[in-house]
Amino acid sequence: MQNPYLPYPVRIDEIITETEDKNLKTFKLVFLNPEEEEKFTYKAGQFAELSVTGKGEIPIGIASSPTEKGFVKFTVNKVGLVSSYLHSMKVGDIMGIRGPLGNSYPWDVLEGKNVVIIGGGFAFTTLRSSIVYMLDAANRSKFKDIHVIYGARTPGMLLYREELAAWEKREDINVHITVDGTNDPDWKYHIGFVPAITEQKAPPGGIDTYAIICGPPIMIKFTQPVMDKLRYAPDHIIMSLEMRMKCGIGICGRCNIGKEFVCKDGPVFTLDQLNHMPKEY
Repeated sequence: MQNPYLPYPVRIDEIITETEDKNLKTFKLVFLNPEEEEKFTYKAGQFAELSVTGKGEIPIGIASSPTEKGFVKFTVNKVGLVSSYLHSMKVGDIMGIRGPLGNSYPWDVLEGKNVVIIGGGFAFTTLRSSIVYMLDAANRSKFKDIHVIYGARTPGMLLYREELAAWEKREDINVHITVDGTNDPDWKYHIGFVPAITEQKAPPGGIDTYAIICGPPIMIKFTQPVMDKLRYAPDHIIMSLEMRMKCGIGICGRCNIGKEFVCKDGPVFTLDQLNHMPKEY
């Protein structure tokens, strides 16, 4: 049996600085052992623990899609000891990855449906995974209309800008990019908070339409009334509580909300499920 605390060794293959403040970097990791790469079978929406010897580990959502082979990607915000050390590492350095952990977005339910992706800030990581997964040639026909609404504070804080531009040019996805504000005279997208753009651009709710929402708590707080106005049923709104993650395997007990262990029972929940849980998140 695989030791659940033992990470797989991986090599940093590429590092991309995503934002102008340089606090968000995407790490492309390659497994050292092919058999361990094969064991690391995941779905969009899951997370993993990134491990640095002598520093610790941090839970991070998987930014790559399971349709992307030969590597996994994680976008890491520089906020603490482990993430700061990780930001100082170089291509070729060896680190560890433990997982995959948690549940995923409910892809069996979403097949045959319209899917609305609503994201803000650096919480767009598992949403990138989901978009790449749905747009894959083998999967696109499984879903109806795809809408993406994504916002950041400024243009320089947007993640995956080249991919956003490429998605925008496609005819099989509707992409709406916004920023809180900008002085850039060449900015050609929306200006406004994510909830306001959602109200303008998201399709109305219905039996065939689901929304996946991931972002900072303040964004989610003000997006929820918009979803109510658009008549999205609570069981058609899917959220992730990834920020509650700790050990990832239900041992430490630090992620629980009531009787639920977010790392084992989540981190993905519908709003209907959350409405039946203590408001501790």
